[in-house]
Amino acid sequence: MEHSIYKYILRHSKKQQVVLTIMAVLSFPFLYIYLQIPAIIIDQAISSKDISFPVEYFGVEIDQFPYLYMMVGFFLLLVVINQGFKYVINVYQGISGERMLRRLRFQLYSRILRFPMPTFKKKSPGEIIPMITAEVEPLGGFIGEAFAVPIFQGGYLLVIISFLIIQNWIMAVAAIALYPLQAYFIPKLQKKVNFLGKRRVKLVRALSDQIGETVNGAEEVHSHDGSNFLRARFSNQLDSIYTVRYRIYILKFIVKFLNNFIQQLGPFFFYGIGGTMVINGTLEIGVLVAAIGAHKEMAAPWKELLAYYQRREDARIKYGQVVEQFEPAGMRDESNQLDEPEILPTLDGEMIGSNIVLADDTGSTLLEGLNVRFSLKERVAIVGPAGSGREALTRVLARIIDPDRGNLTAGSIDLTIAPEAIVGRRFAYVGQHGYVFNSTLGDNLFFGLKHRPLHESPYEGEGKARRDLYISEAKLTGNSPDDLSANWLDYDLACVEDSPSLDARALDVLAMVDLSEDVYQLGLRSAIDPLEFPEAAEQVLAARRRFFEKIEGDPSLKNMIEAFERDSYNTNATLAENLLFGTPVGTAFDLDRMAENSYVQKVIEEADLTETFLRMGYQVASLMVELFAGLPPDHEFFQLYGFISSDDLPEYQAMNSRIDWDHLDQLREEDRLRFMSLPFKVIPSRHRLGVLTDDIQEKIVEARHQFAENLPDDLTGSVAFFNADTYSAATNLQDNILFGKISFGYAQAAEKIGAVLATVVEEMDLKRTISAVGLNFSVGTAGARLSAVQRQKLCLARAIIKHPDMLILNQATSSFDAATEQRLMKNILQEFKGRGLVWSLDHADKTKNFDQVLVLKSGKIQEKGSPEKLFPDGIELDEMPSNA
Repeated sequence: MEHSIYKYILRHSKKQQVVLTIMAVLSFPFLYIYLQIPAIIIDQAISSKDISFPVEYFGVEIDQFPYLYMMVGFFLLLVVINQGFKYVINVYQGISGERMLRRLRFQLYSRILRFPMPTFKKKSPGEIIPMITAEVEPLGGFIGEAFAVPIFQGGYLLVIISFLIIQNWIMAVAAIALYPLQAYFIPKLQKKVNFLGKRRVKLVRALSDQIGETVNGAEEVHSHDGSNFLRARFSNQLDSIYTVRYRIYILKFIVKFLNNFIQQLGPFFFYGIGGTMVINGTLEIGVLVAAIGAHKEMAAPWKELLAYYQRREDARIKYGQVVEQFEPAGMRDESNQLDEPEILPTLDGEMIGSNIVLADDTGSTLLEGLNVRFSLKERVAIVGPAGSGREALTRVLARIIDPDRGNLTAGSIDLTIAPEAIVGRRFAYVGQHGYVFNSTLGDNLFFGLKHRPLHESPYEGEGKARRDLYISEAKLTGNSPDDLSANWLDYDLACVEDSPSLDARALDVLAMVDLSEDVYQLGLRSAIDPLEFPEAAEQVLAARRRFFEKIEGDPSLKNMIEAFERDSYNTNATLAENLLFGTPVGTAFDLDRMAENSYVQKVIEEADLTETFLRMGYQVASLMVELFAGLPPDHEFFQLYGFISSDDLPEYQAMNSRIDWDHLDQLREEDRLRFMSLPFKVIPSRHRLGVLTDDIQEKIVEARHQFAENLPDDLTGSVAFFNADTYSAATNLQDNILFGKISFGYAQAAEKIGAVLATVVEEMDLKRTISAVGLNFSVGTAGARLSAVQRQKLCLARAIIKHPDMLILNQATSSFDAATEQRLMKNILQEFKGRGLVWSLDHADKTKNFDQVLVLKSGKIQEKGSPEKLFPDGIELDEMPSNA
């Protein structure tokens, strides 16, 4: 990237800057005439000086009044023209600046993708993110005005000064007499502001870095009680930023004071000198008025020029700092990622590394003159003690990092210069802690198959127009014109034919890495849109019918689940679920605030249940206070009666002490709502409090019908009502199949119902369908909704499913338990039989099923051979002799 912001602007927006310059120059004649008109109106149209009426223009005689109105109209027209020029120039400036800002951000992001991996050990996300987002934001505005403002505003100023000189040179000197003072002092003050600005940027980056560290290390902070220290450190950093910003404000306001003070001195000279000249008869009053008006017009461009100078210095510093940070040593060329080979070569022959040297960012040697050679069809294990260079070698072989010196080839492919299109598709690498993106599980699984759009989406009408506009803007700003909504999945790379076969392959790979059961369970807990997946919805409904057939056919199971029935109260569901008879959609009918909902209050009132709810709430609170008195917060009763926590208990104790059963009508509105909210959470079969009598349950069922029939239009869609013949989009697959509640109080009811559900899924061959739904599960930020083991298994599956010619693993299973690791190793070794597999392992006894073993020590290969030859007695790595 260009190190000068002006070179960057000219390289990418020269045409726009020329257009802006031309528009600015074209506006100057209209500005000059606009300044001349007031003198003509006063001296000629009003005072009739040096003119006799009527006057003739183009053969038409014009009297004084029409002449006045014509000049005034012409003045108005010039106002419109001048403001029109400003509007067009400003809009074009803004558009040009925003396009350049879009280009700059895209280029910076593209550079991140090409950073050498060691760079990320020095630069944290907290430093990089603000540079692309906040720090370059002002550059967009400046880039648009870089040439237009000094030309337009400077030309504006020159036109006004020229006008004043032509009118009266003394007035011109008076107008600009103090400008040299501003031109002298302001750059000196601005230089100090610039220095402080650089320091402020560095301090804010450090602050962002600490915030990021706090978020990532939240567990450590809590476990070690480090919050006070971090608060003190953060406060110290805020003080440093405050001190710098305080000094910047002082200097900025000094600059502002000087500008305003000097600007206000102008009228002093005009009124004093100009007034004297008018009295002496050496200056016309109209010229004085025009000069005063012109001087007033001078204020705006002069202020703009001064402000432009400050913005220019700020932009120059910001641009220089950003470019400096985005040019790390060893960054790969852009062509390495963009070059696309006509034919993607397959790996064949041998992997050969010669005299490979690699050092870390501190200069410590990781690999020293290493030579390696093995077949690309072999399964190779790399072993060695800690610090032997095992990890470094795997990362070099996978081209994750480039060696400092040496050669590396895979068959006929020179890996040191091979484009990422070859390396990224023919190789796959998984480290100890793979990264999972904030997307769905399926998106993460198929990430390695998305290299370019292979099947464009069809567009028509308005959609095509939007797509064409996007492509046009992308090309203007140097952005990617690729269609994100196109099909990016490379089926050929995965060795499948289409989407259904890819889904089938995905489930096989998930089973290979021991993740299929997890995905199945995630699928059961996920929901689908029946309009988008009608076949899956129908299969779930069929499974529901089969499930209840089995329940009805087995007397021992019949009472273990209570189905939802429109005219019956479900004693294993909450009162709220019974009243709604459906699943809330959105927050309108939030369980914790159900008593506050005006429509719910209306339904309860019409069912004559308001007083009943209040008394039920008081009764429940009294029972809870009595039951929980003296119990520790972790007592099982708090879990059983989950609608009152140990934290809430003192409040209900205080409420009960303020009021009694006979005076509930005197409750405050706040207490009234708290009492009325309790019954909504009661489950009769679970809580057995005796407050929900059969009579109340019947009234709730009647109120249920009124609730559904009279639901207001603005609440339509806020509840997905239960229907035995309909799939509920607001409910997960498991609850759709069960269509009821597992009964409380029956031994092993959940296990037995789960077994029936599993049988139904097996009989109807639904497991693959449900697992496919599980692929749509959102994994959260960095996969936070998955366990660490699940994340690592997903990374393994992502590497395997793209069917690489060589898979390189760096202790990728070391975090698993022994049984799981052994099972995965067996599956992966079988999968890559006849293909390349390089696996860095921490124990020699794990190498027995590999074709070849490389033993590393001190960054060099000490020995290589078959596992039987090297470790005949299962020798451990730390027991190996130094010459092994």
